[in-house]
Amino acid sequence: MVLEASRRGFLKGAAALAIADAMPAGGAQGPRAVDPPRRVRAYVGTYSLPEGPEGYRGNGRGIYLYEMDERTGELNERDVLETPTNPSWIYMSPSGTHLYSVDEIGNFHQTNSGAVSAYAIEPGTGRLRSLNTVSSEGSGPAHLSVHPSGRYVLAANYAGGTISVIPIRSDGSLGSATDVKHDHGTPGKQMPTDAPPGSFAISGHDAPHPHMIRSDPHGRFVLQTDLGLDRIYVWKLDLTTGKLHPHEPHSVSLPSGDGPRHFVFHPTRPWMYLLTEEASTLVHFDYDPDQGTLSARKTISSLPPGFAGTNFGSEVRISKDGRFLYAAGRLHDSISWFAIGEDGALSYAGEEWTRGDYPRSFNFDPSERFVYSCNQRADAVTIFRRDAESGRLEFTGRYVPVGTPSAILFAG
Repeated sequence: MVLEASRRGFLKGAAALAIADAMPAGGAQGPRAVDPPRRVRAYVGTYSLPEGPEGYRGNGRGIYLYEMDERTGELNERDVLETPTNPSWIYMSPSGTHLYSVDEIGNFHQTNSGAVSAYAIEPGTGRLRSLNTVSSEGSGPAHLSVHPSGRYVLAANYAGGTISVIPIRSDGSLGSATDVKHDHGTPGKQMPTDAPPGSFAISGHDAPHPHMIRSDPHGRFVLQTDLGLDRIYVWKLDLTTGKLHPHEPHSVSLPSGDGPRHFVFHPTRPWMYLLTEEASTLVHFDYDPDQGTLSARKTISSLPPGFAGTNFGSEVRISKDGRFLYAAGRLHDSISWFAIGEDGALSYAGEEWTRGDYPRSFNFDPSERFVYSCNQRADAVTIFRRDAESGRLEFTGRYVPVGTPSAILFAG
């Protein structure tokens, strides 16, 4: 909360600055035009079913729309598209005109499947208009992305053990899946190989569990993690037919039980970084964009040095300048940051408490001056100021109340 006296002082100072800025130098011509502030919008996906994940109640109402104050980072609620279907992961089209969400359910149209929904974004207000919903071709979809071509949604069905390709029609709505692939194999061991001392992070090694699917930055290859099988799969997508074809080599193995979750590509160099869920490790890969091959170089902990106990890795992101990588962890409830060296090696640089329980994901605003943590079990998004030179995060003192937030993305 900001004190009233401080607010009055700020307003007086801001008014004086505005008057001074409007005065032309030397008293020459009239006041010069001031560019209007840029409108930045944020969308937050939530768990909105009473039967939430991991036995916790879903308290969200659907997909929330906020407007961001670029000065303070504060989010002001503008609208809610209410849906009771757990829109837990959201993604925007390359054109910025449409938004897509997984519906993390297992009973779409009385089938053992989840769903994917399409929304048009109203140009003036940013409000969402529902277009249609189709089967994700697998239960419990946990992740989706849009291919850089803008022609397909790629979905990972965690509970169903499948991935699917869903075509995007000319109006932004969705067609029926053009391809569905089932993961097969023997699950890894329950206890992760690389777990911190004293860890009891047991999850997901009972069956195949696709957790993330996304193309590489050039759209040449599609990569997919399977947490239960401890593998990363590489596919080639035929843009004409919407079919996935196994690339050779088709997969890369991770240590048994570590649970590969999310990955991110470096913005300018041929590197990929993977965050494991159970082991809470970061794996640095060399990535050949022409051959679609991954070569593991080094694995380090995503947690502070000396950490002992249980944590579940959740999200990993890289700053646009390619200098810092950030990784979130649940139960430890923190975001750690790492400096990226000239050779791509990661070195631990610091960590910040998320000020909320179970950060399922986080994201930067477009300027990357702020970081937003979706604290699922705290029913709040917390806001941090980011220093571009050091990578450091500092809590702003601002909480955004929203029921079981799971993902946040920005437009503007």
